[in-house]
Amino acid sequence: MKHAFLKALLAAGAILFTWNCSDESSTGPKAPDYIVTSEAWILSADQDYVIYPPANGENFGIVTNAQGDQIGIFTFNSANSPIGTITDLTGQILYDAVDVGSLTVVQQNTPVYAITGSVWLLNDDSGDYLVYPPADGITGVVTDANANPVGYFNFTTNTLVALDGVTEITSVDNITDFPVLNPGDKFTKAPDPVIVESSSSEIGPGPEPASSDNPGPALSSSSATPKSSSSKPKSSSSAPKSSSSSGGSSYQIKYVNGGKSGSGYATRYWDCCKPHCAWPEHGGSASTCDAKGNKIGDKSASSMCDGGNAGICRSQFPIIINDTLAFAFAATPGGENNCGKCFDLVFDGGCKYDATSLHKKMKGKHLIVMSNNVGYDVAGGQFDVMIPGGGYGIFNGCSQKMGWGSQGSQYGGLLDECEKETNYSYSKYKSCLTEKCNKSFSSDPEAKEGCLFLATWMNAAGNLTHNYREVECPQELKQRY
Repeated sequence: MKHAFLKALLAAGAILFTWNCSDESSTGPKAPDYIVTSEAWILSADQDYVIYPPANGENFGIVTNAQGDQIGIFTFNSANSPIGTITDLTGQILYDAVDVGSLTVVQQNTPVYAITGSVWLLNDDSGDYLVYPPADGITGVVTDANANPVGYFNFTTNTLVALDGVTEITSVDNITDFPVLNPGDKFTKAPDPVIVESSSSEIGPGPEPASSDNPGPALSSSSATPKSSSSKPKSSSSAPKSSSSSGGSSYQIKYVNGGKSGSGYATRYWDCCKPHCAWPEHGGSASTCDAKGNKIGDKSASSMCDGGNAGICRSQFPIIINDTLAFAFAATPGGENNCGKCFDLVFDGGCKYDATSLHKKMKGKHLIVMSNNVGYDVAGGQFDVMIPGGGYGIFNGCSQKMGWGSQGSQYGGLLDECEKETNYSYSKYKSCLTEKCNKSFSSDPEAKEGCLFLATWMNAAGNLTHNYREVECPQELKQRY
């Protein structure tokens, strides 16, 4: 059977690839075990296809399944085209118009950790560690991926120390948030976003390793298959249940030449008010919705914050792409005329007010935000990210219309309450915020997951410092704007 491979979606350049992670369980999420003999592309469709580049000057490459069995060939339309057709071994067309330039590139080897029993895989900027359960109920042995002892993990303080028992290597909020591996398991992290400097790229056959001179092909692929036409990224309601889950998707970030850039910090809010960019006198380009999420066509409709029905659309909850990339909407400084513009916030591991391990874990993560509102109390370089439960600021249109529970402090929301209630005990923020999100949005699962975005993807870290640059807006944000 012949399938057209989502031509319109490929043209949009914003298609997802998602590792088929298992549901949260006692053994934790695992990445699929691909057998790949050299660098190749992965197409996730009715099954996973491993597509190899052409060899010996040919215009085709072999295609295998995830187990390494050849099941067909991929023929390129021309020598310089990334587009081609998959046929099975009998010559029947399986998929046409496949653009390998938009598929995930996988390498030959997936790391196999030397494990002698069930362990937690602790991975952060300091390295990958295998944490064994405590024999005495408090302290567990820690090794590297090759089973070499590197230190000890204190399950009371959630701290990893070196073999001298004193020197701290790293600390975490809760080791049980990390994946559990068993002997023979393989594990891959979510790929980082791919960054290019221009709005177009020419990608021919043959994946090339990324470098500073060659950012490589756009590492994004389709989570949609012929059985589903959905191309939307996973919203926070369908994101991995653990922020340390493996797998995910990459996305090609395209910076705007000559666009705005600088440094600043990210705050948060959700006030339910009709956004600035939705008013006709400000262009009326942004959408506005009633409390149920129905779009309101009347651009002059009164805001919820003024007793009307027009407010923020529910489709504008944060969107998790993978462990290192997410999308959201934000308010930007008044007077800058940013309506409809997008910015890549790259967190540097710092905080405007203090420095904690929560913020250090955010280093290198990308949050692409689209401006649909302004704040005349928002400073230059500040982005007030829209997160349910993030605080309502000057105005509060949620209390009378949405049916939600407590939204926490006026400035800072539910996380601000957690900070004060735990006496600023950083290790307790995530569990406290999770509990508050579940309670405040118990009757609204979508809003609840939007709130949990702060606890999971953002690691319950507030007022993060970042560097930002203007980027081309992702299709996922444009269609929700």
